[in-house]
Amino acid sequence: QVQLVESGGGLVQAGGSLELSCAFSGRTDNIYTMAWFSQAPGKDREFVTGISRRGDITAYTGSVKGRFTISRDNAKNTVYLQMNNLKPEDTAVYSCAASSIVTAIPLRETRDYGYWGQGTQVTVSS
Repeated sequence: QVQLVESGGGLVQAGGSLELSCAFSGRTDNIYTMAWFSQAPGKDREFVTGISRRGDITAYTGSVKGRFTISRDNAKNTVYLQMNNLKPEDTAVYSCAASSIVTAIPLRETRDYGYWGQGTQVTVSS
């Protein structure tokens, strides 16, 4: 089993920054791609960004390119999401996810991730 615990959410004004962290533990040798998903009220969970096991390949959804940065420190068993120039439309619950599918390409579908954190709320005020 793998456990994921997010932290770092909160309330920020538009244009501000937040950094989310996701600590993973357990059978970490089974973890390949990791990702962040967001879910706004009344909407489906959506892919935000993902990172390969070695941290050398990343993928972003279009709306966050140039504003968000994902990184991974396997020595600390932690994935980070640096969120800059936040907009009200970024308001959502952000969840960390881990996949045991053997691939170097960050996966974008929720069905490809077998492990999920509890989520952390990010609220951006205008």
